[in-house]
Amino acid sequence: MIGRLRFHPRSPRAPVLRAVFTAVAAGVFFFPALAFAEGGPVQEQPLGLRLPLFSVLPFAVLLLGIAVLPLFAHRWWDSHWNKGLVCTLLGVPVGLWIAGLDSHELVDRAKEYVSFIVLLATLYVISGGVHVKGAPSGTPLRNTLTLAIGAVLASLIGTTGASMLLIQPFLRANEGRARRDHLVLFFILVVANVGGSLTPLGDPPLYLGFLRGVPFFWTLGLWPAWALGVGFLLVVFHFVDSFVFEREELATKGSLLEEVSRRPKLVLEGVTNCFYLALVVAAAFLSGKYDWPFGVREGLMAGLALASLRTTPRAVREANRFSFAPILEVAVLFAGIFLTMIPALAILHDRGHMLGMTHPWQFFWGSGVLSSFLDNAPTYLTFLALAQGMGLTPEVVGIPHLFLSAISIGSVFMGANTYIGNGPNFMIKAIAEANGVRMPSFGGYVWRAGLVLLPLYVALTFLFYV
Repeated sequence: MIGRLRFHPRSPRAPVLRAVFTAVAAGVFFFPALAFAEGGPVQEQPLGLRLPLFSVLPFAVLLLGIAVLPLFAHRWWDSHWNKGLVCTLLGVPVGLWIAGLDSHELVDRAKEYVSFIVLLATLYVISGGVHVKGAPSGTPLRNTLTLAIGAVLASLIGTTGASMLLIQPFLRANEGRARRDHLVLFFILVVANVGGSLTPLGDPPLYLGFLRGVPFFWTLGLWPAWALGVGFLLVVFHFVDSFVFEREELATKGSLLEEVSRRPKLVLEGVTNCFYLALVVAAAFLSGKYDWPFGVREGLMAGLALASLRTTPRAVREANRFSFAPILEVAVLFAGIFLTMIPALAILHDRGHMLGMTHPWQFFWGSGVLSSFLDNAPTYLTFLALAQGMGLTPEVVGIPHLFLSAISIGSVFMGANTYIGNGPNFMIKAIAEANGVRMPSFGGYVWRAGLVLLPLYVALTFLFYV
């Protein structure tokens, strides 16, 4: 049953919600009419040249809704039924229209969606079966080491998997501290975002690039930017945490160092899942190397996820507070995103050369700024299509390495700028608040993250993309 939207008609939130739902309703009636009007056999002219510019409106409205509704209608948006309603009303008419123009394009995007969701769900299920019992000591040095380990794990098991694995032990290690909001802030920056830029498994944008033909090991070439980003953030974090720790040490009766150092011994439960994770990495690599037909890689990964569910003791998942709700939310939202973004990607691919973006630094900042407020996965694909439509010297997937690097680093790194820039960000915030950490507001987080990250972005621009 679809949840009810509860807000006062004179509330300041009401105009925003009315605008969103008016756009949704317009799309429901308008786009099916276009589907019949434009239907027929596939023409020789490229799809992006046949589609009108207003065909990107459902994509824009959906991304706007994803950004705005959690802030203005949180309780209503929490329902997966309501997310599904919005995605269906916006996505299905576009899908029908595209099917009438080019059915092959729709089938290709459907396969891409299935591969994408199967990987995310598999990593989510398997990493949710690994539980770190106990906690390291919460000293500045140990905290820095935990974040460094998280940065490496983020590229191996994904930013969501690494975040789920480490956030609870990280919070337990520092439960004796008076101030912990900066710990969670840097955890989001390092583990949930920047750390996941070395492999296609690290962050959803990079896996979408892999599905579009980027070689599996190409992302390892991003290691200079990864090392600069992670190294810079770890140094800044260690300085900040040491400063806060010393102030708390002076204000604490007794020894804060002794208190945070007395922690239960670390024990890893659900070790079998580490073997499953290794098999997921092998399946992703081999499928790209040998060009497996669609369904083979996906079937293997789904089998590994089922094996994890079958062999992992229930107590381990309960200790991780494992739930299918987050991955279900991702599946619903991305179904709508994959459908509505087809016109935007086609137009950018076939008309992108008209926008006047000619330098890598423009793609770095463009993909990054949009990734801050929209989801970074569709943003990555949007700028990838834009670069492919410019007719640049083809080196990988039709564009120079430097442009693809700019899009990849911009999308992954700048997803850390806001709570809504990348999926794990809000999840970590919610877990921290459930553990008694008072997190900054949306605006408070933005200016704190910007204060830390802006110098890094400037350095990346001048070192790599100018």
